[in-house]
Amino acid sequence: MAGSIFGDMFRVSTWGESHGPALGCVIDGCPAGLELSEEDIQPYMDRRKPGKSKLETARAEADKVEILSGVFEGKTTGTPISMIIRNASQHSSDYDELKDVYRPGHADMTFDAKYGFRDYRGGGRSSGRETAARVAAGAVAMKILKEMGIDVSAYTASIGNIKIEKNNDMLERLSNPVAMPDKIAASEVFKFMDECRAKLDSAGGTAECLIKGVPAGLGEPVFDKLDALLGHAMMSIGAVKAVEIGDGINVTSSYGSENNDEMHMENGHIAFGSNHAGGMLGGISNGNDIFMRVHFKPTPSIFSEQKTVNKKGEDVNLAIKGRHDPVIVPRAVVVVECMAALVITDLLLKNMSSRMDHIHKIYDNL
Repeated sequence: MAGSIFGDMFRVSTWGESHGPALGCVIDGCPAGLELSEEDIQPYMDRRKPGKSKLETARAEADKVEILSGVFEGKTTGTPISMIIRNASQHSSDYDELKDVYRPGHADMTFDAKYGFRDYRGGGRSSGRETAARVAAGAVAMKILKEMGIDVSAYTASIGNIKIEKNNDMLERLSNPVAMPDKIAASEVFKFMDECRAKLDSAGGTAECLIKGVPAGLGEPVFDKLDALLGHAMMSIGAVKAVEIGDGINVTSSYGSENNDEMHMENGHIAFGSNHAGGMLGGISNGNDIFMRVHFKPTPSIFSEQKTVNKKGEDVNLAIKGRHDPVIVPRAVVVVECMAALVITDLLLKNMSSRMDHIHKIYDNL
């Protein structure tokens, strides 16, 4: 299987399946000398792990991360960092009835069409559980970004038709199970999800991500635009159906005079009067805050009966069993953060060789 490697300079490979013994990742290209321990990574794993509230699957995984290589005496060595997250709460028998049946909204049919074979236990490699490995890798990238004064924060902006009010306390997103920086909206979500469960249904929603402190100059002007790479990263997360940068789709109804971010000098630096572009121009960061909105579809595993087909080409009815998130967004917020961190970290390393003066800064004093 191709497509399990992400990044160029900061290169991440993930492995493992939902109901296999473990999942994990290998990071190649992490600079030596970064202070790193499992305690740096675990808080991100805890935000993603299942079973924390009634809005999440009842699958109770500790998601304890173990560093197997690439760290010595508390610092990275510059060699590949290998990490493992062991599976401990698989109920594979829940999926026995799905062995020859394609679940609507899942990758079952397309996976079979591509490979002629699939791991039907929870979706195997195409399961949302694969993102545990991404979060482990992204947590390392976040540690690098923090040293560089760059902050990546994502939060739930909406679930169903319930939306947060702007200008709320961002720390609040870490204090409630729906990852919303809005206590009132968060309480409304629980009522809404009770209604969804009563209907044997699920809900979608949006996450927003704000990246502060990114210097101007990251990204390339043609194929590897910063917005293209962020879009690639976000769209690679299962259940993501759309990504907006800055004002996103609202630019289609605005005038150029409204959409352009006017510039002025402020303390010797270029500053912007607005941020409709979302922190980038021509595919390159402009020093403004990077802002994007990520749209997630409703969880496809629902308990109401649906029409589908089996491998024999027969029409069948299916009522899915097992343990599933009624809404994906709250646990996916940290995945959005970590994927954004991987993109920015990779571009920071790549940008070191974009100009001769950058190279002189590194080598002239050796």
